[in-house]
Amino acid sequence: MPIPGSGLAKGLAVTLRTMTKRSHTAQYPEVQPELPPRSRGVIGLFEENCTVCMLCARECPDWCIYIDSHKETVPAAAPGGRERSRNVLDRFAIDFSLCMYCGICIEVCPFDALFWSPEFEYAETDIHELTHERDKLREWMWTVPAPPALDPAAEEPKEIAAARKAVEKAEAAAAQAAAAAAPAADAEPGTGPGAPGPGSGTPDTPAGGPA
Repeated sequence: MPIPGSGLAKGLAVTLRTMTKRSHTAQYPEVQPELPPRSRGVIGLFEENCTVCMLCARECPDWCIYIDSHKETVPAAAPGGRERSRNVLDRFAIDFSLCMYCGICIEVCPFDALFWSPEFEYAETDIHELTHERDKLREWMWTVPAPPALDPAAEEPKEIAAARKAVEKAEAAAAQAAAAAAPAADAEPGTGPGAPGPGSGTPDTPAGGPA
């Protein structure tokens, strides 16, 4: 059977222990918090990688991504070739008053055009200002941290391995071509070790034969 007043005594004991400890108050905004590496602050847009595939806008649960584009005709690269059309981005905006920071748009982007930035200080007094157009989304790219270093024991990425093999193949071909050109240059007439040098020919015989 519990002793009457034991619960109150335990509560007062916790209060006394807390009163004797030093408080840890974060002096924000003078002292910025240390955020985890994968913090979800704001989304940055790398416009050069965007192909206007609309995949991010279709997969967004809140429909807070607005994309407008138009098509342009690209002339043929070679004579007799076929003209091609491409999408040109006109508008890319994200309404952060609707965004729930799920990160689906970043995950489904097949061309790495969207990135998480740890910046979170973009509160506004007007809710309309929370719709960031592509110029502002591009500015957030400067705050995106660099990707973490790969594990030293990890497998080399396929892109780097393919590029390295291409460079090694080109260097081997260049070395082979240089080695094949060297004997050809030595075999040219007048350049071998047994060829007579200048001034080593026999003197001309005077007319009428030898004396």
